[in-house]
This record gives sequence, C-alpha cells and structure tokens, in this order.
Amino acid sequence: MGLFDRLRGRGARAQGNGGGNGRRATLDRASERADLSHLEQFVATRRGVEGYVEPRTAVTESTIVLVAADGEWTRRRIAGPEVARRLSRELTIPVYDAQVTGYPQRMRDWSARQKRGQ
Repeated sequence: MGLFDRLRGRGARAQGNGGGNGRRATLDRASERADLSHLEQFVATRRGVEGYVEPRTAVTESTIVLVAADGEWTRRRIAGPEVARRLSRELTIPVYDAQVTGYPQRMRDWSARQKRGQ
C-alpha cells in the first residue's frame, strides 16, 4: 500500500485506524497499553499533575499531555477524549481540552530550562 492510499484512508492500515466505526484513518499508530502504563507511572511519581487532551488530526491519533507541578511534561497517544476523561477519574487528576485552555506557562518554562541544560 502506498502513501496516497493511506492518506485517502484505504488499505489495511486504514482499516486498523478507523475502518468500520466511521472514523477517518490517520498515519499514526493507535495507542497501546504501554502508553497508558507510562501515563500512570508519570502521575504516580510526580505531584500536581494535570492532563491536556489534544485532538485527533489527519496525521496523529488523540494525545494527552501530562504536566507536573514543576512543569515537567510527557505526551502519549490515547484512544480518544473519552479515554482521557476515564483516565483522569481513575488517577484523580484534572483534565482540560488543550484547544480551549492552552498549555500552562510552567510547561514552556520547563522546556526552556531543558534546552539550556539546567
């Protein structure tokens, strides 16, 4: 299967990412158990974690960005906003729509410190 088949939503890859459920295909892989395990571990080992759900696009599946109190963050694929809400309830963290709220300044500050090597 060629790239253009994937972009048009045809072929085996498209079937795995949306096929019969009415969702359009993406070029990204679906979320896996390892993604959820990483998110659970991040929350368990940091304090003040909040979640920011990013929407599905033509290229990527839905993702969630977890941001700790100190601004450290991580991003992983999720199977949609409903999974993010369920995860937030299970882990007792607030979750926001990144398109509505944006990202916290502490996340940008942490990333800038990492670039400077501090």
